[in-house]
Order: sequence, then C-alpha cells, then structure tokens
Amino acid sequence: MENTATEASHIHVLVLAAGASMRFGSTKQLVRVNGRPLMHTVVSRAVELAGHSVTVVLGAHAGELAPLLKHTPACVAVNRDWNEGIASSIRTGLANTPSTADGVLIALADQAAVTTEDLRRLASAWRRDPNGLVAAQYAGGVGVPAIFPRWCFRELNELRGDRGAQLLLQRHIDRLVRLPMPSAELDIDRPEDLLSLEANTTIKRRPLEDAG
Repeated sequence: MENTATEASHIHVLVLAAGASMRFGSTKQLVRVNGRPLMHTVVSRAVELAGHSVTVVLGAHAGELAPLLKHTPACVAVNRDWNEGIASSIRTGLANTPSTADGVLIALADQAAVTTEDLRRLASAWRRDPNGLVAAQYAGGVGVPAIFPRWCFRELNELRGDRGAQLLLQRHIDRLVRLPMPSAELDIDRPEDLLSLEANTTIKRRPLEDAG
C-alpha cells in the first residue's frame, strides 16, 4: 500500500504531441527509435509512471497518431486549435485532467532520451513538497518535463499562443525545485537529430514553444 503522502499527491501526466513537425518534414512522432515509434516510446514511459492517469494531446496529425495509442492505458485528447501554439495544447490537456489530480506533469513527445527513471525522480522530488513546482534543469536553464501543483492550473489555462509553461517556472522561481536532467536537452526536431539520438550525443536545445 502506498503511503499517505503519495496518495495525497496524485500526478496526472500530459504528453504534448500536437505539433505539425514542420521542421522535421514529416510526422516525427511516427519515426522509429530503437524499433518503436517515437511517440509510443515516450507515452510508454509516462504510463510506467502514472498508469491510466496519462493524457496525450494530439493535434496536427491526430488521425495518424491516435491508432498508436489504442493499446495503451493513456487517454487521447485532440487539440483542434493546435496551430495557436503550445498554450492551446496545455489547455486541452488540463481540460482532460481528472479532478483528483493534485498536480500535472507536462512532458513533450519528442524528448526521446527522458527515461522512466527521470520521470520518477521528478515525481519523488515533487511529492516532498506538493505545493511547489519541480522542473528539469538542462542546457543552462529549466524546462519540461516539469510538475505543476493544482494551484497553478488557473495560470496554465490563461496561457495563450506560444507562451509555454516555462513562463510559470520563471514567475514562481521562488517555489521552484530544479532537478538536473541532461537527457531532457535531447529532442527530435530535424531528421539529422536522429543521428544524434542514436549516438547518444547532446543536440542543441530548442525553444519549448515548438513542441506543443
């Protein structure tokens, strides 16, 4: 049986996968990494952390991507305003977050190097102070994956356009715990990034706004 602190700290994971992959040139969420579609790998890690309490936000390529998730416990939410930017995906995810959630973990579908253990470390750090924010620290700054407590939900819902959740990390820096996570710097943005991923090297970090 889980302890009381864990029971009182229910995390719901939002995996943002609504972008059009313009710079990649095709649907990057379908690209195979180690034999599996990129999105399936990332969502599987979220499910390993949170079980059924995972929402995957799709958008530009929802018709192609939804079938990949039919055998997972994750729920699918379609962001029909995906072209607005990452803020619309966050709002869509929050609209599908259960009322029992004490916090949301926001992750990007293209951060292929982030492991289940990375997510567990993030969750453990947050459960030590469920009223605070916890974010991955990499590339000289902080960003997602990050966990936001329920009191942040209103502010997350007020985000518009390409203003991502990083705005809240900056706004509430006095309540932020930084967790070193070099793996979060590695993402899939262009075809050549696949070579970097396969070689397990660090690629240039891009703005969070590109991923939603």
